[in-house]
Amino acid sequence: MEKRDIFIGGAWPYANYYLHVGHLAALLPGDILAKYFRGKGDNVIYVSGSDCHGTPITERAKKEGVYPATIASYYHNEFLKTFDKLGFEYDEYSSTMSEHHKEYVKLQFKKILENGYIYEKKELQDFCESCNSFLSDREIEGKCPHCGGKSTGDQCDVCGDSLDSSEVLDKHCKTCGSKTIMKPNKHLYFRLTDFEKELQELINQNKDKWRKNALGEAQKYIDMGLVDRAATRQLDWGVEVPVKGYDDKRIYVWIEAVLGYLSVGKEVAEKRGINFDEFMSKNNPKLRTYYVHGKDNIPFHTTIYPAIISAIKNDYNLPNYIVSSAYVNLNNEKMSKTKGNLITANELMEMFDSDTLRFYFSFKGPESNDMNCSLTDIIQTHNKFLVGMLGNFVNRNLSFVNKKFDGIIKEGCVDETIKSATEKTYRIIGDYFEKGEIRNAVTQMFEYVALANKYYDSRQPWIQVKEDVNGFNDTTYTCTYMIANISNMIAPILPHASRKIKEMLNLPEYQWEETNIKGVYNIQNLKVLYDRIDEKKILNNEDNEQIEQKKGCSR
Repeated sequence: MEKRDIFIGGAWPYANYYLHVGHLAALLPGDILAKYFRGKGDNVIYVSGSDCHGTPITERAKKEGVYPATIASYYHNEFLKTFDKLGFEYDEYSSTMSEHHKEYVKLQFKKILENGYIYEKKELQDFCESCNSFLSDREIEGKCPHCGGKSTGDQCDVCGDSLDSSEVLDKHCKTCGSKTIMKPNKHLYFRLTDFEKELQELINQNKDKWRKNALGEAQKYIDMGLVDRAATRQLDWGVEVPVKGYDDKRIYVWIEAVLGYLSVGKEVAEKRGINFDEFMSKNNPKLRTYYVHGKDNIPFHTTIYPAIISAIKNDYNLPNYIVSSAYVNLNNEKMSKTKGNLITANELMEMFDSDTLRFYFSFKGPESNDMNCSLTDIIQTHNKFLVGMLGNFVNRNLSFVNKKFDGIIKEGCVDETIKSATEKTYRIIGDYFEKGEIRNAVTQMFEYVALANKYYDSRQPWIQVKEDVNGFNDTTYTCTYMIANISNMIAPILPHASRKIKEMLNLPEYQWEETNIKGVYNIQNLKVLYDRIDEKKILNNEDNEQIEQKKGCSR
């Protein structure tokens, strides 16, 4: 089969706080898909990075008396550590602070301008006479017009409503407290309205490839009526605007960050000697693109990003598969840093193995609806599936042979019914992965594990070993065949367990294809695949008890 070109873009988390569990649930499918397609032997480019610009970082830097780069660099490095611990394998995880990214963005911005999709417009904007500067929405404080609560220029801290700065009452400068005045200011705008017909066609063409929430949100965004968006912002932290007279402004992060997929993808391609323009071309029949992100990012990936690609006129492929997650919460309560009930990925990794978390958020992930989670549920899921089903099958087989035959698995005949079921399972799981349906893929894997346990129990090898040695050898060999193929099937989800199994049986490296075993196998360094987690021990820990009382895992 001819190798395909696979592009996978994982959303760029904002570098002003640690990764929370919502990030983990939303971004994990990207790594799983990358591992799957690499196992198929396809040409994979899997990229992401840290979104390091914008007002929230500048605001935090002001409060802490440091440069914005200090804040962004710290969290970027923390992201790298967290992704590494979780077993993510990006081809490159970059940041919007990289010189390559900034130069790439400026070049594409010029192309959009030259192609007539960016124009200048003057508008009234909040101005602080004391600070002698125009203010961005996050630099404004005032009262919410809906509930009267304290708000910034873009959101109410009390009721949570999104706001336009023009709606906010009693506005004043967050830095000095002075009342703001309205003063004309010039900005560059992107003609998003020019792409309404093209975007509608994109939605219509992808009804079987985008997740339902992506289709719904994208259609809602268009039905509300597209509006041209400001392409510049009044900031001194970000990518410079390559237009004369805009030295005091920066390119708005919404246009800059999504271009990161292409800036970093191009960088990876160049290192491999790949022509990125040909790789990403809409005329490349071998290309598939996957964009993986959370619900908040749907409009950016289904509407804004495709419009930007079209405006550049580079004939790049528009998004094929949108793998968008819903929220992670508990009892339908949305988690947030503001409420103080957000749980970071690092907090969970102090309690659980990365395989446990990868399995939990794959098997129960928020693919179509919001997901409720808790420490109790993570523990029970681990014990039931990873210990009770997967670990049980692998370890009772290998432990029995290790005890009775010094770890030597004699050659036997693989049951043809099991072989047929294995081939079918690869096809079914592969089809689910191709469509970005991770939960269905994992469910199918564990149906195969359930079949394996059922087969073992029905053959009763503990009796066969006494009464029918040849039958015992066939049973054990068939189970070894299943274990070998389980190590492949689980590799995208449970990389650590997959490697453990392969090391114990000296199996070949992971590939997404049926493994046919042959000859004698000698079990090496037998290890328990997973230990049972003591629920009381985890929940009775004072720090963990506080996490459990937060009533959830995160938005």
